Amino acid sequence: MRVLAVIPARGGSKGVPKKNIKLLGDKPLIIHAVDCAKNAKKITKVIVSTDSEEIALIALNYNCEYSIRPKELAEDTSNVVTAIEYVYNELNENFDVIVLLQPTSPFRTSNDLDEIITLFERNKKTDAVISVIPMDDMHPARMYNLSEENQLVPLIEDGETKRRQDLKPVYYRNGCFYAVRTKAFFEEKSFMVKNKMAYIMNPEWMVNIDTPRDFKIAELLFEDWKNENIIN
Repeated sequence: MRVLAVIPARGGSKGVPKKNIKLLGDKPLIIHAVDCAKNAKKITKVIVSTDSEEIALIALNYNCEYSIRPKELAEDTSNVVTAIEYVYNELNENFDVIVLLQPTSPFRTSNDLDEIITLFERNKKTDAVISVIPMDDMHPARMYNLSEENQLVPLIEDGETKRRQDLKPVYYRNGCFYAVRTKAFFEEKSFMVKNKMAYIMNPEWMVNIDTPRDFKIAELLFEDWKNENIIN
């Protein structure tokens, strides 16, 4: 299979200024995604999609190709799908699978990525593989809507009094991997296509960096994560 890994990295970030090039450990955040893709055995090509010359130069310094996307595809309201379409069409190559690696979810390994591609090889009818984590403490049985009178309305009526052990497991997208067959991606214009399966990851390392607080949590977790995981 030919597999394209795309790392989207805008220059503008309001929550954490210059987030994608901020150091996590000893290297910029974006390079954690680059290394994950470049060290995977089943990835054919790795490319950074950005509107920033500074990010492009960093990618180049780490021997990674980049694509400069138009400014209109890098606004706060821009859809990542259109950015990936632009990159794919610009490359003018054919790939069987496209993998989206968001820099903001850095705790993943190249082994994870290879295992995801293996799932495609073993499941010919699967159109996408999405990384998720099991949700125990944050189960929807513990969540509520509010009525107009501020009354609690349970999302799962028969679940709020059940023990955690008795609740049916639910899963949450952790943002690490979005992998989709190219045909399904262009037909449905989405990474969340209808026919998809899960790649379950460890919830201990759930980090999605959108705020300064998120980045501080990532910094606190990073050394422990690095010590526990073999970084290829």
